[in-house]
Amino acid sequence: MSATRGIHHLALNTEDMRATVDFYTRVLGMPLVHAMKVPPGLGTGPGNRGNPPYERIRHYFFDMGNDSLLAFFEMPRGAEPRAKRDGIGGMQHVAFAVTPRAFAALQGRLKESGVAFDGPLEVLPGLVSIYFIDPTNGIRLEACCEPAKADAPGVVASVRQTRAEAERELESIERSWSKATVERGGFT
Repeated sequence: MSATRGIHHLALNTEDMRATVDFYTRVLGMPLVHAMKVPPGLGTGPGNRGNPPYERIRHYFFDMGNDSLLAFFEMPRGAEPRAKRDGIGGMQHVAFAVTPRAFAALQGRLKESGVAFDGPLEVLPGLVSIYFIDPTNGIRLEACCEPAKADAPGVVASVRQTRAEAERELESIERSWSKATVERGGFT
């Protein structure tokens, strides 16, 4: 059993909140549920608790479904470099779980909006994905669908391995470490 209950929110950065809101609400279908400016003193002041170092920036939240949020901070235009997706500590991509109906509708909205995507591709047995880029922020996104599960996708179950499968890969790091890791894991 995991010690966490899933994602509360994933916070990303943008330079253009208007375009970001348009893409995530209109194309991806995520309702905007909270729009605020970070209160004074939390950017560069003594109350900063890890916020970006700018005062009164926008911080908007979108409903990702299943009681989890996607958030964006709006950085001043040109103040920060673009992230390198494949850099250590960088965010490679965000994958959203969708039902077959939402999967088909999303592909239609992406086509309608001129957003290219790769797929659908079977990425694991029974798990089909499309990959595309957020045109405003350059973030690689993925929509994952389990067609056989209809309206009840099982995120963890869709990737869970047997102990033997996991152990074979983990041994490529170190055999004694892999045994201890498998014992603590949630493998079948």
